[in-house]
Amino acid sequence: MAAGTPNQSEKMVHPAVKPLSDLLGTWKGEGEGFFPTISSFNYSEELQFTHSPNKPVIAYSQKTRNLISGQPMHSESGYWRPKPDGTIEVVIAQSTGLVEVQKGTYDMKEGVVKLKSELVGNASKVKEITRVFKVENCELSYVVEMATSLTDLQPHLRASLKKL
Repeated sequence: MAAGTPNQSEKMVHPAVKPLSDLLGTWKGEGEGFFPTISSFNYSEELQFTHSPNKPVIAYSQKTRNLISGQPMHSESGYWRPKPDGTIEVVIAQSTGLVEVQKGTYDMKEGVVKLKSELVGNASKVKEITRVFKVENCELSYVVEMATSLTDLQPHLRASLKKL
């Protein structure tokens, strides 16, 4: 392919999604969870960002497994809707029944997406969730913070993933 010529997958990305196209694909890695009200744990993770070229959204799915036994632990899926002004809207449904509506910003020059919950539904204890994703040196890392009726906002999950 000639230099400067976009490959087929680059041609097929909706203009609204193009700024976040580095996220598209499958990412795998490991993470850790901790919170004052639970025992700490480690997990393996597969995270996928997919896209239909005629839609201005990214489909998101995440699955974790126990690092030792391989047993499924958690899963969630949803949609990311980036806007041209650098804002983003995200909806996520978790396997626990909890749902999130998040709003935030993205700056892919810095490789960062920051999300903050506008709504956490079907959760008796969880009051707020934030997520910060960072892409740097072919690695996707994230930190999830959570506030509950018993705790202030504080780190809950963090992981580091590589694109397959």
